[in-house]
Amino acid sequence: MTAAPADLARARSEFLSIDAPRVEDGAAIWRIARDSQVLDLNSSYSYLLWCRDFAATSVVARGESGEPIAFVTGYIRPDRPQTLVVWQVAVDAAHRGKGLAATLLDALTVRVAADQGLSSVETTITPDNTASERLFTSYAQRHDVALEREVLFDGDLFPEGTHLPEVLYRIGPFAT
Repeated sequence: MTAAPADLARARSEFLSIDAPRVEDGAAIWRIARDSQVLDLNSSYSYLLWCRDFAATSVVARGESGEPIAFVTGYIRPDRPQTLVVWQVAVDAAHRGKGLAATLLDALTVRVAADQGLSSVETTITPDNTASERLFTSYAQRHDVALEREVLFDGDLFPEGTHLPEVLYRIGPFAT
Protein backbone atom coordinates (compact mmCIF):
# COMPACT_ATOMS: atom_id res chain seq x y z
CA MET A 1 0.00 0.00 0.00
CA THR A 2 1.39 3.36 -0.91
CA ALA A 3 1.16 6.40 1.31
CA ALA A 4 0.02 9.75 0.05
CA PRO A 5 3.10 11.74 1.14
CA ALA A 6 1.97 15.05 -0.35
CA ASP A 7 -1.39 14.83 1.44
CA LEU A 8 0.24 13.89 4.74
CA ALA A 9 2.79 16.71 4.44
CA ARG A 10 0.05 19.22 3.57
CA ALA A 11 -2.08 18.11 6.52
CA ARG A 12 0.85 18.37 8.91
CA SER A 13 1.63 21.88 7.69
CA GLU A 14 -2.03 23.05 7.89
CA PHE A 15 -2.82 21.43 11.25
CA LEU A 16 -0.83 20.98 14.41
CA SER A 17 -0.71 17.19 14.28
CA ILE A 18 -2.33 13.93 13.33
CA ASP A 19 -2.06 11.25 15.98
CA ALA A 20 -3.87 8.63 18.02
CA PRO A 21 -6.73 9.84 20.22
CA ARG A 22 -6.34 10.06 23.98
CA VAL A 23 -9.09 9.50 26.55
CA GLU A 24 -9.27 13.23 27.22
CA ASP A 25 -10.20 13.70 23.51
CA GLY A 26 -13.42 11.71 23.94
CA ALA A 27 -15.67 14.70 24.77
CA ALA A 28 -14.41 16.75 21.81
CA ILE A 29 -14.81 13.79 19.45
CA TRP A 30 -18.36 13.28 20.74
CA ARG A 31 -19.13 16.97 20.06
CA ILE A 32 -17.71 16.78 16.52
CA ALA A 33 -19.85 13.69 15.85
CA ARG A 34 -22.94 15.37 17.33
CA ASP A 35 -22.41 18.57 15.37
CA SER A 36 -21.95 16.68 12.09
CA GLN A 37 -25.73 16.08 12.09
CA VAL A 38 -25.04 13.09 9.83
CA LEU A 39 -23.45 10.44 12.03
CA ASP A 40 -25.33 8.14 14.35
CA LEU A 41 -24.37 9.66 17.67
CA ASN A 42 -23.09 7.19 20.23
CA SER A 43 -23.09 7.96 23.95
CA SER A 44 -20.32 10.22 25.23
CA TYR A 45 -19.16 7.26 27.32
CA SER A 46 -18.61 5.17 24.18
CA TYR A 47 -16.29 7.84 22.73
CA LEU A 48 -14.23 7.78 25.93
CA LEU A 49 -13.96 3.99 25.67
CA TRP A 50 -13.13 4.25 21.96
CA CYS A 51 -10.24 6.61 22.72
CA ARG A 52 -8.96 4.18 25.35
CA ASP A 53 -9.53 0.81 23.68
CA PHE A 54 -9.22 1.56 19.95
CA ALA A 55 -6.65 4.36 19.85
CA ALA A 56 -4.28 2.21 17.78
CA THR A 57 -6.88 2.00 15.00
CA SER A 58 -8.15 5.58 15.19
CA VAL A 59 -6.73 9.04 14.48
CA VAL A 60 -7.43 12.66 15.32
CA ALA A 61 -6.28 15.88 13.72
CA ARG A 62 -5.45 18.61 16.21
CA GLY A 63 -5.87 22.33 15.78
CA GLU A 64 -3.45 25.02 16.87
CA SER A 65 -4.33 24.68 20.56
CA GLY A 66 -4.12 20.88 20.45
CA GLU A 67 -7.87 20.22 20.46
CA PRO A 68 -9.33 17.58 18.10
CA ILE A 69 -10.79 19.11 14.95
CA ALA A 70 -11.43 15.86 13.06
CA PHE A 71 -11.30 12.14 13.66
CA VAL A 72 -11.53 8.69 12.15
CA THR A 73 -12.43 5.78 14.43
CA GLY A 74 -11.86 2.19 13.46
CA TYR A 75 -11.22 -1.31 14.69
CA ILE A 76 -9.78 -4.57 13.42
CA ARG A 77 -12.36 -7.23 12.55
CA PRO A 78 -11.83 -10.13 14.97
CA ASP A 79 -12.43 -12.74 12.25
CA ARG A 80 -10.27 -10.88 9.69
CA PRO A 81 -7.20 -9.52 11.50
CA GLN A 82 -5.94 -7.63 8.45
CA THR A 83 -9.23 -5.81 7.84
CA LEU A 84 -9.69 -2.33 9.27
CA VAL A 85 -13.33 -1.37 9.79
CA VAL A 86 -13.79 2.39 9.72
CA TRP A 87 -16.56 3.22 12.17
CA GLN A 88 -16.91 6.99 11.93
CA VAL A 89 -15.28 9.91 10.12
CA ALA A 90 -16.05 13.51 11.05
CA VAL A 91 -14.50 16.93 10.55
CA ASP A 92 -15.44 20.03 12.54
CA ALA A 93 -17.49 22.40 10.37
CA ALA A 94 -14.80 25.11 10.44
CA HIS A 95 -12.28 22.72 8.85
CA ARG A 96 -14.36 21.02 6.16
CA GLY A 97 -13.59 21.22 2.47
CA LYS A 98 -9.81 21.02 2.90
CA GLY A 99 -9.33 17.30 2.29
CA LEU A 100 -8.78 16.57 5.97
CA ALA A 101 -11.00 13.47 6.08
CA ALA A 102 -9.08 11.93 3.17
CA THR A 103 -5.76 12.83 4.77
CA LEU A 104 -6.81 11.23 8.06
CA LEU A 105 -8.04 8.09 6.33
CA ASP A 106 -4.74 7.79 4.45
CA ALA A 107 -2.72 8.40 7.63
CA LEU A 108 -4.69 5.80 9.57
CA THR A 109 -4.39 3.09 6.95
CA VAL A 110 -0.68 3.75 6.50
CA ARG A 111 -0.18 3.40 10.26
CA VAL A 112 -2.29 0.23 10.57
CA ALA A 113 -0.52 -1.31 7.58
CA ALA A 114 2.88 -0.59 9.14
CA ASP A 115 1.89 -1.81 12.60
CA GLN A 116 0.09 -5.05 11.75
CA GLY A 117 -0.48 -5.37 8.04
CA LEU A 118 -3.60 -4.43 6.12
CA SER A 119 -5.34 -6.29 3.34
CA SER A 120 -8.63 -4.39 3.20
CA VAL A 121 -10.72 -1.55 4.60
CA GLU A 122 -14.44 -1.84 5.28
CA THR A 123 -17.07 0.69 6.25
CA THR A 124 -20.83 0.99 6.06
CA ILE A 125 -22.58 3.97 4.56
CA THR A 126 -26.27 4.80 4.30
CA PRO A 127 -27.38 5.60 0.74
CA ASP A 128 -28.08 9.24 1.61
CA ASN A 129 -24.53 9.96 2.84
CA THR A 130 -22.94 11.23 -0.37
CA ALA A 131 -19.94 12.79 1.40
CA SER A 132 -18.88 9.39 2.77
CA GLU A 133 -19.55 7.71 -0.57
CA ARG A 134 -17.21 10.23 -2.24
CA LEU A 135 -14.57 9.85 0.49
CA PHE A 136 -14.31 6.07 0.22
CA THR A 137 -14.67 5.96 -3.57
CA SER A 138 -11.83 8.47 -3.95
CA TYR A 139 -9.78 6.53 -1.39
CA ALA A 140 -10.07 3.36 -3.50
CA GLN A 141 -9.15 5.32 -6.63
CA ARG A 142 -6.13 7.00 -4.97
CA HIS A 143 -4.81 3.63 -3.85
CA ASP A 144 -5.75 1.87 -7.11
CA VAL A 145 -7.67 -0.92 -5.38
CA ALA A 146 -11.08 -2.47 -5.93
CA LEU A 147 -14.21 -1.17 -4.25
CA GLU A 148 -17.15 -3.53 -3.74
CA ARG A 149 -20.56 -2.50 -2.41
CA GLU A 150 -23.30 -4.71 -0.97
CA VAL A 151 -26.13 -4.24 1.50
CA LEU A 152 -24.90 -5.42 4.89
CA PHE A 153 -27.95 -4.65 7.02
CA ASP A 154 -31.34 -4.01 5.44
CA GLY A 155 -33.23 -1.10 6.98
CA ASP A 156 -35.98 -3.31 8.43
CA LEU A 157 -33.46 -5.00 10.73
CA PHE A 158 -33.21 -1.82 12.82
CA PRO A 159 -35.69 -1.48 15.68
CA GLU A 160 -36.51 2.15 14.82
CA GLY A 161 -38.22 0.97 11.63
CA THR A 162 -37.12 4.05 9.71
CA HIS A 163 -33.43 3.32 9.25
CA LEU A 164 -31.97 3.25 5.75
CA PRO A 165 -29.99 0.16 4.77
CA GLU A 166 -26.31 0.09 5.65
CA VAL A 167 -24.23 -0.54 2.55
CA LEU A 168 -20.91 -2.28 3.12
CA TYR A 169 -17.98 -0.77 1.21
CA ARG A 170 -15.09 -3.25 0.97
CA ILE A 171 -11.86 -1.72 -0.35
CA GLY A 172 -8.87 -3.83 -1.30
CA PRO A 173 -7.01 -6.03 -1.42
CA PHE A 174 -3.90 -3.94 -0.86
CA ALA A 175 -0.49 -5.09 -1.99
CA THR A 176 1.48 -6.25 1.01
